[in-house]
Amino acid sequence: MMRSLAVLLFGFFIDLLVGDPHGLPHPVVLIGKLISALEKGARALFPKTPRGENLAGAAVWIVTAVLSALVPWLVLRLCGIVSPWLRLTAESVMCWQILATRALRDESMKVYAALQSGDLSVSRRAVSMIVGRDVERLDEAGVARAAVETVAENTSDGVVAPMLFLALGGAPLGFFYKAVNTMDSMLGYVEPPYQNIGLVPAKMDDVMNLIPARLSALLMLAAGALLGMDGKNGWNVFKRDRYNHASPNSAQTESVCAGLLGLRLAGDAWYHGVLHRKKYIGDPTREIENEDIPRACRLLYATAALSLAFCGALRALILL
Repeated sequence: MMRSLAVLLFGFFIDLLVGDPHGLPHPVVLIGKLISALEKGARALFPKTPRGENLAGAAVWIVTAVLSALVPWLVLRLCGIVSPWLRLTAESVMCWQILATRALRDESMKVYAALQSGDLSVSRRAVSMIVGRDVERLDEAGVARAAVETVAENTSDGVVAPMLFLALGGAPLGFFYKAVNTMDSMLGYVEPPYQNIGLVPAKMDDVMNLIPARLSALLMLAAGALLGMDGKNGWNVFKRDRYNHASPNSAQTESVCAGLLGLRLAGDAWYHGVLHRKKYIGDPTREIENEDIPRACRLLYATAALSLAFCGALRALILL
């Protein structure tokens, strides 16, 4: 039990200390390359009809999910045969690679630094690294809003959800979750050519995040209260706006963040040259400002700390 708890703790603190160094090979990059290769093969193999592309997407999802869990399981088994200490080290490194607390903070703070410099083109380029929307039309407020929204949403996708899967099944289940999330980010679009092949990846991501997103929202509410933010407004906006998104999960943490900070987030956005009409989340109590990015990052770190405590306790209960 202590070893299982240790890998979660070690992975978390390595992530906080090191983050995601550029140039260092990352398993999620390999998962992305696998998805691209499987997508290409599946499109050639299955009929070019809506149903055929749906089946192609399902095939890509199954193969990617299975391999992403099976490979780390086999690696850890082999490490365990050699030495339990080697397995502990390997799984700790895997946990670090699955979590993204430091990377999310670092990338969003690059947007903050660019905004503080006053260079809008640099700000747009910085935010384009962490969002999927078109950034050419964003003004300074739009860039800041996009960064805050990304921190809020990815507090669940990049921190709480993977940590929960790590607590439930160790690194193999953690990489399974990362594969599901990566498939959604690469294929789960409603525009051509993804609207059919991306259906299964998008729906499965919704299913896998159903509980984690809501847990993330509750932990974020608690974190905001501990940080002295407006917990009452956070709760009220969460209750009202948590489904103001096409995804059943994305607005869970965005609504909490909007309420805690007293902001209005979301609204219309451009993706791949197409305008998507979106509901607002939160109230325009005040105009967004650059300082809301570091505020969102403090909320991210506090939520991550509460998540570690919760998932550590959950892991301990599972192993009793």
